[in-house]
Amino acid sequence: MTKRGWILFSSLCVIWGIPYLLIRVAVTDLDPVFVAFARTAIGTLVLLPIALRRRALMPVLRRWPILLLYTLVEITGPWILLGHAEVRLTSSTAGLLVAVVPLIGGLLLWATGHERFDTRRVLGLILGFAGVAVLVGVDINLDDLTAVGMVLLTALGYAIGPIIISRKLSDLPPTGVITASLVLAAVIYAPFAAFAWPATIPLNAGLSVLGLGLICTALAFILLFALIAEAGPARATVITYVNPAVAILLGVLILSEPLTIGMAIGFPLVILGSVLATAKSRSSKKSAADLPADPSAAALER
Repeated sequence: MTKRGWILFSSLCVIWGIPYLLIRVAVTDLDPVFVAFARTAIGTLVLLPIALRRRALMPVLRRWPILLLYTLVEITGPWILLGHAEVRLTSSTAGLLVAVVPLIGGLLLWATGHERFDTRRVLGLILGFAGVAVLVGVDINLDDLTAVGMVLLTALGYAIGPIIISRKLSDLPPTGVITASLVLAAVIYAPFAAFAWPATIPLNAGLSVLGLGLICTALAFILLFALIAEAGPARATVITYVNPAVAILLGVLILSEPLTIGMAIGFPLVILGSVLATAKSRSSKKSAADLPADPSAAALER
């Protein structure tokens, strides 16, 4: 990878480790529905002029049913679920749970007959999900299991998103796909956000929402497109393995979240499992790591 590629890669590793911190701060004072709407609206305002100038929207809109499905599983559902989950869970825990995206993606490809799993990849799945089991078993209270389920559903959506891109939308302009998805998501959120509109927006929460929209959505996708063009989608997906470490570090340093035994054991197991589970089998022509990268997991993510 070139020097420019490494700069893009490093920037995205940090930028997509930040959302969990910002969401946690924002939902402390604001309704998760409003946070999700504001994030998509801000991202739309920045990316829409770029997409229009490149004439990237019309080809995408012609496939609106697939685009709508992608939007629901990749943005609309996950961003609402993650916001509600982080009302109860720490940002560190949420970031680590989302790290199972490559594991779920590998399982989906295997279940649909697109992947063959050798011993190494099976071991990776076992290690990865064992890491989640350790985290949940050691750190999570029974009252918070619903929130854990919400994050795992988020991870499921993040895993399905790149498969849809790969199968149905890969020939379309990436800028058009993500911009159209943000527009659709904002429209879907809008009626619900109207009822959740805050009377006042505290400074920390407002800055967090602004950061989510400008940095973790608009800027992140611009950098992602540049990274894919520079290094290819396979290398871009490696971001997924670094994001959780950034999320945990920021949660500990900025929000004073505890670095628990569950995290200390679960994190390396999840990451090692993801690396092994998404490695190419000798007999496999295509792996999950070859799918387009996705903000806030391994697709057009988080």
